[in-house]
Amino acid sequence: MMECERRTTRIIIEGVTPEIDGGRFPIKRIIGDRVIIEADIFADGHDALSAVLLHRTEDNPNWSEVPMESLVNDRWRGSFVVTKLGRYRYTCVAWVDRFRTWQQDMLKRVEAKQDVSVDFLIGAQLIEEAIQRAGKTDAGNMKKWVESLRSSQVSPSAKARLVLGKKVAAVMAKYSDRRFSVTYPEELVVVVDREKARFSTWYEMFPRSCMSEPGRHSTFKDCETRLPYISEMGFDVLYFPPIHPIGHTSRKGKNNNPTAKAGDPGTPWAIGSQEGGHKSVHPQLGTLEDFRGFINKAREYGIEIALDLAFQCSPDHPYVKEHPEWFRWRPDGTVQYAENPPKKYQDIYPLEFETDNQQELWEELKSIILFWIEQGVRIFRVDNPHTKPFVFWEWLINEVKRDYPEVIFLSEAFTRPKIMYRLAKLGFTQSYTYFTWRNVKWELTEYFTELTQTDVQEFFHPNLWPNTPDILSDYLCDGGWPAFMTRLVLAATLGASYGIYGPAFELCENRRKDKESEEYLDSEKYELKQWDIKSPDSLKDFIARVNSIRRQNPALQSDLSLCFHSVDNDQLICYSKHTEDLSNVILVVVNLDYRYKQLGWVDLSLDELGIDLSKPYKVRDLLTDATYQWQGSRNYVELDPGKIPAHIFRIDQGITESKN
Repeated sequence: MMECERRTTRIIIEGVTPEIDGGRFPIKRIIGDRVIIEADIFADGHDALSAVLLHRTEDNPNWSEVPMESLVNDRWRGSFVVTKLGRYRYTCVAWVDRFRTWQQDMLKRVEAKQDVSVDFLIGAQLIEEAIQRAGKTDAGNMKKWVESLRSSQVSPSAKARLVLGKKVAAVMAKYSDRRFSVTYPEELVVVVDREKARFSTWYEMFPRSCMSEPGRHSTFKDCETRLPYISEMGFDVLYFPPIHPIGHTSRKGKNNNPTAKAGDPGTPWAIGSQEGGHKSVHPQLGTLEDFRGFINKAREYGIEIALDLAFQCSPDHPYVKEHPEWFRWRPDGTVQYAENPPKKYQDIYPLEFETDNQQELWEELKSIILFWIEQGVRIFRVDNPHTKPFVFWEWLINEVKRDYPEVIFLSEAFTRPKIMYRLAKLGFTQSYTYFTWRNVKWELTEYFTELTQTDVQEFFHPNLWPNTPDILSDYLCDGGWPAFMTRLVLAATLGASYGIYGPAFELCENRRKDKESEEYLDSEKYELKQWDIKSPDSLKDFIARVNSIRRQNPALQSDLSLCFHSVDNDQLICYSKHTEDLSNVILVVVNLDYRYKQLGWVDLSLDELGIDLSKPYKVRDLLTDATYQWQGSRNYVELDPGKIPAHIFRIDQGITESKN
C-alpha cells in the first residue's frame, strides 16, 4: 500500500491563499464578490499539470469547478463569484495531465522537425481512452480524431494542426484522466454577508433623549420625529444603546455618581428590573408594538435599526432570582458585581459563563437574539464581547447565522489586538478599531496598512468611530470643531463603515469630566439630555456632504484599494481609493493639525491610479466643488483647519486603462 501511495501522489498543493490559520477560520466576502484563490501546485519531473478550483454552498453536496490558470513559479489561480448569503466551501484539485504533457512535447518535436509518426499513435491512444469518459456528442468527434491520427491518408502537417488546436485541447481538458489527482486536504470556508457588512454609516443615539422639552423621558414616538434629521445627514444605520428596563439597586447617578438621586434614570447598560429583562422594553420608551412601528418608520427613510446586545444584568434582573446559578456568588452571600479595578460597576452583574448549567445559559442568550430578530432587528452591536468565552461567540453566531445569514454583529471590543482579531475570526461581522486613538500620520498609515493590505483584511471588517458615549479622545477634547471635521473625514474615507455618537459629535461636545478620564462631563449615559440639534454651530451640513460623497463614489465603499501617498509634511496625510476598473478614483488629503494651516507637495503613484503621466488631469474637490488642473505626480496643496481641513478629490480626467 505504501508503494502505491508513493507512486500515485506526485502532486504537491500548498501555500493556498486566502487561508486563515490553516483553514481553522473562514474568510469573509460580500454577496456578488469574486473570490480569488491561489495555490502553489507542482510535481516532480517536467509533466504538464492541470488544476481546478472546487466550490459549493455549504448546503449543497455537489461541487462546481472552474479551471485554475498557471501564473509563474508554480503559482496557480482560480476564482468564483459568491451569489448567495451564508457559507461556501472551496478547495483545489490537481493532477498530472497526460494529454497536455503529450501536446507540449509534440509541439517541440514538430518545431524541431522530428519524426512524430509514433507520437501521433500515442495521441490517438490517449484520445481513445478519454472517449470512455466523454459524452455522446464529444465521443463522436473524438472517434474521428483517432481515425485521422491513425490514417495514412492524412498528412503529418494536418494531424499536427488537429491535435495542437484549441478544440482538441478543450475537449480533452473536459475529460482529462484524473485517476491520480490530488485534492488539497482542507475544505476552506467563505462566509458571505450582505453589502451593509462592508459599507454602512452608523449614527448612535440614546432614544430617551429625543425630548422636545427638558427633563422629559422621550419615547419611540418622539424618536420618529428625529428620523428625518438622521436621514438628511446620510446615515443608514441607527444604533440604540440598550432599550430594556433599567435596574434600581445601586443605580448610578449623574456623572457616574455611585449614589443616584430621585429622578436619575440610571445607565441603560444596567439591564433588568421588576418590569422585565432582555426581552422587554423600558416602559417609558413605549411598548414592543411601538418599537416595531419605529422600525417600520425608520425603514421608510432607508434607515436600519441596530440594537445593543449587552449580556449582563442589574441586581434587579429576573434572572438573578430565577437562575442564581448563572452568577458568581461571593463568600458573604452576595453576587460579584462587575469590576475593572479600580473602576466598580455595582449596578451590573456579569453572567457566570463557567456555570454548571452552561448549555441552559447559552440557549437562553441565543433566545434573546432570536426574540429581537422576530421584532425586525437584523443588526446587533455587541457590548464587551471580549469578556465572554470565545467558544460561546463562535457557537452563538453560527447558530444565529445558520437561519438568519443576513444578521450583522458588530464587536465592541477595545482590547488587545489578538483578541480583537480572534473575535473577528470567530464570526463577528464588523469590529471597532483603534482609530479613535490614532492621530498622527505614521500611526494612521501603519495601522490602516495592516487592516487593509495584510491577511487581516480577509476576516476583519473595521468600523471606525471618532467618538462613543464612553470615549471623548484628547484630539477632540483639545481641537474643537476643526478636530471634529478632521476626524469625520478620516473616519468616513479611511473606512467603508464608520459611525458617530450623536448629537454629541455634530454639536462638537468636547467637555470632559476630568483630565484623567475620557468620560464626557454630564455624560448622557447617566442622565436625560436635551440636544439643540438646530444649533447654527452644528456640523450636520458638513456631515451630510461627506456622507453624500460616500454614497456617490463606489471607491469609498470598500477598503481593499486603500493606498497611501507620500507628502513632504508630516501634518498632511494623503491616500486614495479606487474601483477595480479605475472608473472611480478618490484622492483624500487631510490636515492633521487642527491649529495651523499646513502646506506641502503630494507625490502620487499615477500608474496605480490609471493616470497618464504625460497629460494634465483635473481633480475636483467634492467638499467645495473647486476644480484644479494638475500635472505629473507631484502637486501642491494647502489646507487651513479654520476653513475646511481636508480635500476629497475625484480625479475626473486623464484616466487611462489599467495596466494590470
